[in-house]
Amino acid sequence: MAAKDGDDCEGLRNVSAIGAWSVSSHKLSGGFGAESLWDGNLDTFWQSDGPQPHLINIQFMRKTDLHLMRIYFDYRQDESYCPSKISIRAGSTPQDVQELHLLELEEPIGWISVDLRDETTGHALHAHLVQVAILANHQNGKDTHVRQIQLYAPLKNSVLEEIPFSTAEFLMYVHPFRFLFLLSLVD
Repeated sequence: MAAKDGDDCEGLRNVSAIGAWSVSSHKLSGGFGAESLWDGNLDTFWQSDGPQPHLINIQFMRKTDLHLMRIYFDYRQDESYCPSKISIRAGSTPQDVQELHLLELEEPIGWISVDLRDETTGHALHAHLVQVAILANHQNGKDTHVRQIQLYAPLKNSVLEEIPFSTAEFLMYVHPFRFLFLLSLVD
């Protein structure tokens, strides 16, 4: 089954593919690695293989504005492998992450959306690294399954909104294919 964008993703773009993904552990046989977290297939999953907490790190080359994280769980299929308590963290490196959200999950089935924006200002999270820490599983399970994770950033503003000047002299330095179009808008 293919993963689809939800209604809460309107006006956002999926930036999952531009991150460098790593996990604290994974089961070696059967294709349960980190690539299963963003492959777009709800039938595949990452499976940890080691002591808790289990960590998923998504690192960006530069600080990235993030609005939303979506995580897909399926308690019906995964039972004791399904997380019951997760921590969403962010920072510049794995050593300086700060907890943003602590979630208690009651037999989740489907997408869980986590708003990453600042609760008081509404500004986007601006981070190099986002970390998901699985702290506990249902039925005291040891290893965990996570089926998909998606990260969303705001759509970029139009070129005209990004350019703070509107004189013809300034616009001539804009990309040549856009120069004539932008010049026609200036009066």
